[in-house]
Amino acid sequence: MPAVFPMLTVLSMFYYMCLRRRARTATRGEMNSRRAIESNTRALPINVEIVQYAKEVLDFSSHYGSENSMSYTMWNLAGIPNVYPSSGDFTQTAVFRTYGTWWDHCPSARLPFKRTPTTFCSQDYVELAFEEPVYPTAVHILETYHPGAVVRILACSANPYSQNPPAEVRWEVLWSEAPTKVNGPQARQFTPSIKQINFPTNLIRLEVNSSLLDYYTELDAVVLHGVKERPVISLKASMIDMNDIDEDEDEEKYGCGMDTLNKQFSIVALKEWPSNGYFDKLPYELIQLILSHLTVPDLCRLAQTCKLLYQHCCDPLQYIHLSLQPYWARINDTSLEHLQSRCTLIQWLNLSWTGNRGAISVSGFSRFLKVCGSELVRLELSCGHFLNETCLEVITEMCPNLQELNLSSCDKIPPQAFNHIAKVGSLKRLVLYRTKVEQTALLSILNFCSELQHLSLGSCVMIEDYDLIASMMGAKCKKLRSLDLWRCKNITENGIAELASGCQLLEELDLGWCPTLQSSTGCFTNLARKLPNLQKLFLTANRSVCDTDIEELAANCTHLRQLDILGTRMVSPASLRKLLESCKDLSLLDVSFCSQIDNRVVLELNANFPNVFIKKSFTQ
Repeated sequence: MPAVFPMLTVLSMFYYMCLRRRARTATRGEMNSRRAIESNTRALPINVEIVQYAKEVLDFSSHYGSENSMSYTMWNLAGIPNVYPSSGDFTQTAVFRTYGTWWDHCPSARLPFKRTPTTFCSQDYVELAFEEPVYPTAVHILETYHPGAVVRILACSANPYSQNPPAEVRWEVLWSEAPTKVNGPQARQFTPSIKQINFPTNLIRLEVNSSLLDYYTELDAVVLHGVKERPVISLKASMIDMNDIDEDEDEEKYGCGMDTLNKQFSIVALKEWPSNGYFDKLPYELIQLILSHLTVPDLCRLAQTCKLLYQHCCDPLQYIHLSLQPYWARINDTSLEHLQSRCTLIQWLNLSWTGNRGAISVSGFSRFLKVCGSELVRLELSCGHFLNETCLEVITEMCPNLQELNLSSCDKIPPQAFNHIAKVGSLKRLVLYRTKVEQTALLSILNFCSELQHLSLGSCVMIEDYDLIASMMGAKCKKLRSLDLWRCKNITENGIAELASGCQLLEELDLGWCPTLQSSTGCFTNLARKLPNLQKLFLTANRSVCDTDIEELAANCTHLRQLDILGTRMVSPASLRKLLESCKDLSLLDVSFCSQIDNRVVLELNANFPNVFIKKSFTQ
């Protein structure tokens, strides 16, 4: 009989942990909530559920559409559905910029950051504001074409319509899952089972990963269900399972989450051990190699064990490449301050998505770069809305060795601020997608940054004369390998001629949705003849692309891997066969909405060229 008592003790402790976890999840440990969980004698109050569509789109990382239009833009997520329950490709939906893995297999592809946690797979995001703050009970996402991209749903404690911003902004994950392949492109209502949170919210964030999709995912609307009063969990109504005892419990108990990173970095008093075990026998370099496989939170955990491992975890060599994007919701000025002593040798830094809503200040960012910027080679700042002219000035002064700068969707930077980038003559990659860079600043950048190899100017609407820009590229940027001119509104055959003559090393060129280019001027033929190294060419939505252009590509650009001619009415099956026979490395061919290429032709081409993904979109 005595052997039973230890088992009863263990079971009692386990039951207590479950109750403690459940109570904290529901109410952050308030005593009255503990009583509500432990006692089921009183009936739960009736709470009327509120159902609301998104009122406004606050922020997003990318979209397929134009900045001056509603077609295929994130702004279509506001309001009631436009398309659902219909399936197909519709302009009234929200569409992100990329899909599949094609962007990872082109000349402009960037090397990934190591040590990125496997649980973080988000590629894009959109943030939606709703009228009434509620405790969420359900989130419905209406997907109308190629569903399955949403991988994470988050809720924010900040009310975007409040006149008084909160001192602390909290984000909670309502649901997350690894990317999954959905069979078929048909519309669906996606309603994952969400976690209950202890604060009301009217700010929801969707994060997506489109790598498993065969085409662009299209979202129509988001519906938030919730109640005004905080729900109380009944023990009878909610069974306790092992999922409640997860690593979040450990993070709160032991302070190992990114939200307590500041405390961990400031630890100075560690327990003395008489021996470090086998670690005393390992070479310093070998321990460093082992620790290089840990994520930043894991380094924080390990740093608390002993002085030896604390020393290793704080070694600047562990922070040569550092990506803080997976922890965007918890990075602030204090985090950067505590990281400074560890990042004195940092070469790659990813701060994309971080710092918004006041989390990182201009002064905090500037202090960090003044200490850690001297060795920086690569700086990722996508969607960094805290950035202003002072930040760009500090970057150009403190990062003399900078070669790669990503300012994608940093749409709060004023136009005149981009002039500072011209001071970084060592730049090889510059991403200005969806920024307010204007013509004078860009001409200065091109004039002084002659080492540029990769340049993205997609959706830069403030540039008045792209022919002048293309002429400067042809004259100054002889090493250019990839160029993104997505939705450039005013480039003509003259600019293309200057570009093709001066930048003959080009391997990737995106001219999608450039309406002023006409095949009859010979601009595409000129490209094919002058740029034999082309591997990726996007001529999306150019109705004038014809058989002559395709045949010139087949004859001159035999290394072509990706070609998008969506929407042309002038290309026949015969010219496509010539292209496929000549370009043995071709892997992507988008012929969506090409009137002469019907489904029968696509099936025939797929049968004869099985290694090529031939995409034919449809609308119902």
